[in-house]
Amino acid sequence: MSNILIVDDERDIRELIGDILKDEGFGVRLAANADECLAAINAEPPALMILDIWLKDSRMDGIDILKHVRRDNPDVPVVIISGHGNIEIAVAAIKQGAYDFIEKPFNIDQLMVVVSRAMETSRLRRENSELRRRDGAPTEMLGASTAFRGLKSQLEKVTKSNGRVMLTGPSGSGKEMAARYIHAHSNRAAGPFVVVSSATIEPDRMEEVLFGREGADRRVEPGLLEQAHGGIVYFDEVADMPLGTQSKILRVLTEQQFLRVGGADKVRVDLRVISSTTRDLRTEILGGRFRQELYDRLNVVPIAVPSLEDRREDIPDLARAFIETFHRTQGLPPRELSAEAEAMLQTMQWPGNIRQLRNVIERLLILGEGTGPIEPRELPGREVVPEGDGRLVLGGALATLPLREARELFEKEYLLTQINRFGGNISRTANFVGMERSALHRKLKSLGVVTTHKAGGRVAHLEDDEDLGDED
Repeated sequence: MSNILIVDDERDIRELIGDILKDEGFGVRLAANADECLAAINAEPPALMILDIWLKDSRMDGIDILKHVRRDNPDVPVVIISGHGNIEIAVAAIKQGAYDFIEKPFNIDQLMVVVSRAMETSRLRRENSELRRRDGAPTEMLGASTAFRGLKSQLEKVTKSNGRVMLTGPSGSGKEMAARYIHAHSNRAAGPFVVVSSATIEPDRMEEVLFGREGADRRVEPGLLEQAHGGIVYFDEVADMPLGTQSKILRVLTEQQFLRVGGADKVRVDLRVISSTTRDLRTEILGGRFRQELYDRLNVVPIAVPSLEDRREDIPDLARAFIETFHRTQGLPPRELSAEAEAMLQTMQWPGNIRQLRNVIERLLILGEGTGPIEPRELPGREVVPEGDGRLVLGGALATLPLREARELFEKEYLLTQINRFGGNISRTANFVGMERSALHRKLKSLGVVTTHKAGGRVAHLEDDEDLGDED
């Protein structure tokens, strides 16, 4: 049932309008003054407001309330009514953003026509907002590795709360995707998701960008915090925020209100805050570059986003998802991944993490060889590259070593990459390389390869004089 808020200081008028609208099937709430009106809006924004321009014994008149609603709830249409109507008042109300103006005493048919049109406007605005969210950045996350399942479990736990989240992890690992996942599955999904790129905003403009500006002519330029009202603000690379701004953000988190640059009236906001960083904020605090109090406020729920190295099992699924995305959005060929290319992607180094993998796939589809399956020779430079006739082209240091040393180095690197590819699972590695599990254990021990726990899984590395664990 649609929700219409009627604000009028005359009880008979507001109840009359309310009864008419109830008879037409609308849900109705009534308010006699500014305080009751704002309380009703804060409890639940209406689909439509019918607002008297003159409110007796109220701290704000209709125009003031209209300005407030346009600022904090711009999608809500406002119909102004007045018993003292004239063209000047009507023009003033329309200039401030009113949907329409009706003069008392009003005709019921005229009222219903205006209400019907305004409700249709409200519906379209909500649909447009929903479409913008759907067309925005993707929110679904792919993966089946142990590290990914651990991340997904943590994200699920915080979606329905209002707690502040601090996402940590290397560049390109998907911290913003994790933040968008929280937003899309939270009770704020209908609200905005606003990104504050702390590293790209000029320090001397940071406060204006965040808090907005109010000019001498009272013209308002809303900042990012106002735009995020009712939703989530995401501070990307929060460690890059200037110290002076940190102090003001700390106050906003405490009071949920702030002053625009050049303004005198406080702006109230309802926000959930998610932050991310690639840096160690404790080191930044010790260096005097980040405020301890702000860290304590933002780091309520810390969540570590794993690197792609810690979730190699997910690489084929991610690569295929990127291929499908580029086909759908750019018309690039929907190529398959050959088994060999899939295996090679899992063994490559990804210092740029998921972002780097996405870039590699896009480049392959743009510059690749036709529409057939992607082959290993199309991938970026490798130490050992297969040729079309089955030969191997050696590169780098491997080609300069004696046979025994080259073989030992190759075996070490090959087994390290395969174990890491399968998340430290010895049984799956043995099955893939064609060895008995016990024989693989002996070979790994002879080469000095050990596995240790990391990021919810296991990772292999070289370390002398340490036994290899027996876990799968």
